[in-house]
Amino acid sequence: MSGRIAGKRVLITGAARGMGRSHAIRLAQEGADLILVDICESLPEVEYPLSSADDLAETARLITELGRRAVTHIVDVRDAEALSAAVDAGVAELGGLDAAVANAGVLTAGTWDTTTTAQWRTVVDVNLIGTWNTCAAALPHLVEHGGALVNISSAAGIKGSPLHTPYTASKHGVVGMSKALANELAAVGVRVNTVHPTGVETGMQPASLHTLLVEKRPDLAPIFQNAMPIVMAEAVDISNAVLFLVSDESRYVTGLEFKVDAGVTIR
Repeated sequence: MSGRIAGKRVLITGAARGMGRSHAIRLAQEGADLILVDICESLPEVEYPLSSADDLAETARLITELGRRAVTHIVDVRDAEALSAAVDAGVAELGGLDAAVANAGVLTAGTWDTTTTAQWRTVVDVNLIGTWNTCAAALPHLVEHGGALVNISSAAGIKGSPLHTPYTASKHGVVGMSKALANELAAVGVRVNTVHPTGVETGMQPASLHTLLVEKRPDLAPIFQNAMPIVMAEAVDISNAVLFLVSDESRYVTGLEFKVDAGVTIR
């Protein structure tokens, strides 16, 4: 086998499309076998459609085309028991686990007075509790020999991004949780890092956010402007950061907030 992570077995949540599919393809290109998890159904509090079972199957097909193994499970990351069972089954099939990428996430949009309790619960449960559930499902397979947890946060996990307060809060929470785990797990060789993208061209785009910025709060639009002259990054740009953090090239990197944000957090 050849590649920067040849022979590694990696769990990815939210793997059916978008950044999750990009991570899966990029890691497979460098020699990884994959456990691919996604909910494959939409949620009432999220205005854009989520992935389908066909999307997840397509990700798996693309991985096998690259000559790597792909195990798929349709699981809601909010369901800790089901997620752990799926990870255990995938690990048994692949023969081990070396890393996990907690990528599943959702986004709602609204001003402070229109954001609902149901939206708060869904976003925090998926983005923060779901990330914790992913770490907790992976860790029993990592603590004996070391490995990597890569938790996808956001530029909104560093700055006070408005008009999606539950999302911003949840992504800040991912950072705190990851740093705490990085300290706790350093002694057993498990590295924990977060990745912070700027906007990326995926299906995770509530149209109402654009409407709010154009029609109701144009004064807030500069907060979302990148320093570099791009509107959005490509998914592969984020996947390259994930690849580095999964690989042994980052063997002494832990507790890092890895920004791939075109400078949006320095504005």
